Amino acid sequence: MRLIAAGILVLLSTAVGASGKEAFKYPPPDLGSDYVQPPASMPEITHEIPPIVDIAILAAALTLAAFLALKLRSRKGIWMLCVASLVYFGFYRQGCVCPIGAIQSMAEAVFNPAAVISLGVIVFFILPLVFTLFFGRAFCASVCPLGAMQELVLFRPFRLPGLLRHALGILPCVYLALAVLFAATGSAYVICRYDPFIALFRLNGPAGMLILGACFLVISMFVGRPYCRFLCPYGLLLGWASKLSWRRVTITPDECIKCRLCENACPFGAIEAPNIDKLPENRKRGMLGLLCMLVAAPLIVAGSVWIMVYTAPSMARMHPTVRLAERIKREEAREVSDTTDASQAFRESGRSTEELDTEAAEIRGNVARGGGWAGAFIGLVIALKLIALSTRRTREDYQADRTSCVACGRCFEFCPVDPRNRPPRDGGDS
Repeated sequence: MRLIAAGILVLLSTAVGASGKEAFKYPPPDLGSDYVQPPASMPEITHEIPPIVDIAILAAALTLAAFLALKLRSRKGIWMLCVASLVYFGFYRQGCVCPIGAIQSMAEAVFNPAAVISLGVIVFFILPLVFTLFFGRAFCASVCPLGAMQELVLFRPFRLPGLLRHALGILPCVYLALAVLFAATGSAYVICRYDPFIALFRLNGPAGMLILGACFLVISMFVGRPYCRFLCPYGLLLGWASKLSWRRVTITPDECIKCRLCENACPFGAIEAPNIDKLPENRKRGMLGLLCMLVAAPLIVAGSVWIMVYTAPSMARMHPTVRLAERIKREEAREVSDTTDASQAFRESGRSTEELDTEAAEIRGNVARGGGWAGAFIGLVIALKLIALSTRRTREDYQADRTSCVACGRCFEFCPVDPRNRPPRDGGDS
């Protein structure tokens, strides 16, 4: 019998691959003499780029970005690297793998032992953070394709009021907490789902996302990097890491002469003015504000926790199992007359509604508990931000804020102290 089975396998393999002719397990039906059998088409073989290549290019781009920003102080070089990063990581690699979206994979891997995460995703998530600890926000400067696209279309920058910037600066914290919550509970990858630039990179996608991406590009023409500053959760992590950076971007390589040209050139409001002359008159008011913020901090955290727990049932509907359980209940109560593919597949699976309800209840509980922790995180960040705004720090020169400065290099060209910006001498020497 084994010989017969082996002989059959040999005959079948020979028939399938013989001389390029088609072979069938069963003969095709007789469709008449006028019918021509179409040739079989094979899918085109695509050569996938190994993850190590993307990792090597990312490391090289981060190194070059840090060198251009810290050593050469070249705005032109940073601009050219933005173009290269947009072409490769954006349009060629279509935005994947992305450190911003890797937040969700990392969160799922931490909270779900059964989740599988590739080494490439881990490296893409960690490598920009490591570079930030050493050289500041090199990734944001000219490597991130999302930031590069916004940077290249910024033609007439309009500076937002400081109060509005600080208020909008809370949104990345909320976005980060929700992204981790939904990924950890297996509900959704909201960062990837609502990325406004992925559809533009791929030149296709839902009409709503294409419109959203176009709106962000239009806004980016007048407001510097709106997504990076007011939505990007990974930018929030990089901003925190930059507070501990070993090296950082400096506005001038020499002594600051307080000409204010750099402050006017920064479209992000990231350059802080000197305040040494204002400290004595504001010290008492600052101490009072700091005391008020310390008292209000626990209330802010508690309020944020309550909001997230209260909205947990609505957030749990992001999970497909919870939506399916609610749909089955509506169908059984005859609140809807039709069925969905998911509900029909569930009924054909033979599972009981009690089992589905139990699973959905467990997910709701996980979302509620995770929502409480997410609320505590959001409230703590808001409280610390208010405390930081109430704290007066001495600044004798114009300085780039480590958290909000993206190392774009726009201020380099406006510093009159920088030797590169001085006019050539009469003899022609520069």
